Amino acid sequence: MATIQDVAKAAGVSPMTVSNVINDHPNVRPATREKVLEAMARLDYRVNVAARNLRTGRTGTVGLAVPEVNSHYYGRLATAIITAAQRHHLRVSIEQTGASRENELDALSLSRNRLYDGLILSTVGMGPADAELLKVDYPVVILGERIFGGPVDHVAMPNVDASQAATRHLIERGCRRIAILCGMLGEETDVSSLRLTGYRQALQSAGLPADPRLVQSVETLTMHAGARRAREMVESGLDFDGVFCVTDTAAMGVLRGLADAGVKVPEQVKVIGFDNVQESEFLVPSLSTVDPDHDMMAQRAVDLLARRIQQTEPGADREEFVSHFSVVVRESTGG
Repeated sequence: MATIQDVAKAAGVSPMTVSNVINDHPNVRPATREKVLEAMARLDYRVNVAARNLRTGRTGTVGLAVPEVNSHYYGRLATAIITAAQRHHLRVSIEQTGASRENELDALSLSRNRLYDGLILSTVGMGPADAELLKVDYPVVILGERIFGGPVDHVAMPNVDASQAATRHLIERGCRRIAILCGMLGEETDVSSLRLTGYRQALQSAGLPADPRLVQSVETLTMHAGARRAREMVESGLDFDGVFCVTDTAAMGVLRGLADAGVKVPEQVKVIGFDNVQESEFLVPSLSTVDPDHDMMAQRAVDLLARRIQQTEPGADREEFVSHFSVVVRESTGG
C-alpha cells in the first residue's frame, strides 16, 4: 500500500505538501496540487480517514437539515450540496425537519453529538427571534429567507429581484391581469412574502393595478393545491391572463388545473414558476421559470462551512450571500 512518502517522492514534493493537498489546505499552488493528485491516482493512494480524524479531531462528515427530502427543490439542492462537499473531501448526512421549529432546533443542538464537523441548516420554522440560538460551538451555515443578520454565515435566494423579473416577463408577454399563487401570508418574512413583494414591485413599475383578488394563497405549495386553486380561479370567473407561482411545484399543479378547466396555456393564460427544477423542462407545455442557480448556492454554502471547519478560531465576520438568477423562457409563456 502506498504511503504519503511514496506519493511525495513520485510528485517531487515534500510529505508536508502531500498532507496539505489531502487536507485541502488553501496555500497549495494549483499546479502543485494537480501534480500531487496525479501521483496519488497513479499509485492508487488511499487516505486513512480514521487516522486523519484522530489527528485532526474531525470526522469528515457534515450535516444537512432540510424541511423535506421528497421534494423537487430540496432533492436538487441536496444533490448539489453533496457534489460540492465531495470537492472538500466531505461526506454529507441528511436529516428531515418537516419545516418544524422544534426539529430545526434539535438538528442544531444534536449535530455535535452526531459527530458532524458542521451543519448546513435550512431554516423554515425558526425565525428572527431564534437568531441567538444559532450561536453554537461548531460551524453552521443557514439557508433560507427567515433569518438575515444572524450570527452565522447565510446563503439566500434573490427572492424579490427574481420575482420582479418573473412578473415583468409576463407583462412583456402581454399579460395585464397577473395572479400570484403563494403560500399563506403571515407577519414574518418568508419566501412567499418576499416573492409577493417582487410581484407587486413589477406591477407598480408597469403602472398596473394591484388587485387583491389576484393574490391567491394556499396552505401548502403542492401540485394538488396548485391544480385545485387554478380550477377554483377559473370557476369563480376571476379575470386573469397570467400566473406567477412562487414555486415550480405549485406551477405544475396550476398547469394541470388550467388544462382540466379547458384553459389553454399559453394562448389564454401564461404561467411562470420559480426554482427551475428538472421536471419543469419536460412538462407539456414546458414551464417558464426562475433559475436561482442552485449549484452556486450549494457551492457557496459548502465553501463557507469548509472554511469555518478549517479555522482554528472562529472568525468575527459573517457572510450574507445572495445567489444570482436568470429567467428561463419556455412554452408556458410563449417561448
